[in-house]
Amino acid sequence: MARGITQDQVNAAADAILATGENPTVEKVRTALGTGSPNTVTRMLEVWRTALGQRLQQVQALPELPSAVGQAMREVWRLATESAHATALTRLSDERAALEDDRRHLADERTRWTAALDDAAAVVTQAQTKQQLAEHACATLDGQLQDSHALRADIVQQRDRLQGRCDELMAELARLQAEYSRREAGVAEERIRRDAHVQAVEDRAHREVDHARQESRALQQQVSALQQEHDRTLATEIQQREHLQQMLRELEQRAALHEGRAAALEVALAVKKAQSARGAKAPAAKPRSTRAQSAEAAGRTRKSSSLSNRSPARGRKTSRPRNGGT
Repeated sequence: MARGITQDQVNAAADAILATGENPTVEKVRTALGTGSPNTVTRMLEVWRTALGQRLQQVQALPELPSAVGQAMREVWRLATESAHATALTRLSDERAALEDDRRHLADERTRWTAALDDAAAVVTQAQTKQQLAEHACATLDGQLQDSHALRADIVQQRDRLQGRCDELMAELARLQAEYSRREAGVAEERIRRDAHVQAVEDRAHREVDHARQESRALQQQVSALQQEHDRTLATEIQQREHLQQMLRELEQRAALHEGRAAALEVALAVKKAQSARGAKAPAAKPRSTRAQSAEAAGRTRKSSSLSNRSPARGRKTSRPRNGGT
């Protein structure tokens, strides 16, 4: 409701508009006053129109005139009032139609605003739901991240234990290789001593052919036995060395497999961290799946394992002793 608008102000504005020959409408009165709500101005214009009829009736009371003049004046005044009343009714009808249009317009505006408020409420509800889902997802990701940290610490401990075990096996392999070298040197010295002994026996056999023939056969049997013992010892050493090399290859494959798993877990951890960071801001493009990255890391592990299998095989081919030397 407008402030400071009185019935006298509306009456004065309507009289001024009517004096110009125009129909006092709600918009014209509001324009003349510079304020006022449509409902208030409409109600006051109804009061003004009711009072207008009463004022016109009062004007019809004329002073004493000759009967003919008075009759003529009353007839003119009656026609004027009827014309003014018809004009006022027509303008009132127009004003009521305009007011009805305004009311419909306001009703439409109210309907649109109500729909807009309903849409806004629905949007707010959806936003709250999304916020709750996002908070739940963040909590889930935090739990998964903590589990990943614990798993990573466990894997690091396992890797350290495996690395220590690998170092121990490498030290054992070095010791066995040194032992094998020492034994091989002993076998070579024994072969040299045997050759010298055989040569001495042969020299004595040339000097004492008849006397030392039986002793020569005994020495030959001894040489044969020593040769067989040497062959058995050498075969045993070769088998032990191949067994140790096989154990080394298996340990290297296990170490490569654990390193591949550790790399896959680190990749998965990095992906989860990136997903957590993106989930806190806005949804974005979906990263590569952890399963695909784990498969890729496993592929790299198998490739490194196959390469490690080939390397010991080449080592065996190049380090195999020649039997002709013995």
